[in-house]
Amino acid sequence: MSAAGPGPDRGTAVSGANHDDGPGPGAVTIAVVVPAYDEAGSIGATLAALARQTDRDFRLVVVDNASTDDTVAVVRRFAGTVPFPVEIVTETERGAGTAADTGFRHAIATGATWLARTDADCLPASDWVATLRAYLGNGFDLVCGRSVPRRDERPTWAERHVFPAAVRLAAVYGRYRKAHRAPEYRSPYVLVHGHNLALTADLYLRCGGTAREALEDGSEDVTLLNRARRITTRITRAEDAVVESSLRRLRAWGARRTLFWYWDRRYRPPSTAQVHVR
Repeated sequence: MSAAGPGPDRGTAVSGANHDDGPGPGAVTIAVVVPAYDEAGSIGATLAALARQTDRDFRLVVVDNASTDDTVAVVRRFAGTVPFPVEIVTETERGAGTAADTGFRHAIATGATWLARTDADCLPASDWVATLRAYLGNGFDLVCGRSVPRRDERPTWAERHVFPAAVRLAAVYGRYRKAHRAPEYRSPYVLVHGHNLALTADLYLRCGGTAREALEDGSEDVTLLNRARRITTRITRAEDAVVESSLRRLRAWGARRTLFWYWDRRYRPPSTAQVHVR
């Protein structure tokens, strides 16, 4: 599968940060990509979680997906406070997959050999980067981490246990689903979350990358997984790579609609604006 590049009108801006010139030629470099649309109220906590990483030998690429609030200003202020590079990339075409693809391809074009992604309403555990580095360093091409509810959103017992169990059950269904067991797949289906994954730049380019589509049109993380499964056997589920994810969609839509949303978009809000829960 050929790798389709990003469309026109891509602009990049590099924020200042207190860092050195980076590793020399041939060294492994990690880029953490964070797509963001109107996340001024939440991205600060995500950035703070990244600043608390035990392994801070990475470059942060925030993709501003045509935000209308102060998301970019929050990132710029943060950039001056951390010892790793922070870059802002602009993607005007709306879509989490589109923004992620732009960020990944920017990172690869500027030297990243390993890629990680989380989202602007998520909190990676302090050892998240270190854990992903260990998996990639042990020869895996794609690492799919574990998602748990954000503790600061005070999840109920059902939100902490029942809903995650339903998601895992759906993943079991996905593993045995006929469409996911086609002969061309070289590795089994695993539960994947777009806000918690890492992969090599080589695999990203070889498999075609993240689908550039509107959020309501498909699950870009599942598409990326299935593209990768056609290329490599070195895919793993990493329960010890943990990211806390927001409950805001679950609370806005309810459990049934949220599960149907993740199940091939069998539920879609009545308007595009309602897809982007804030």
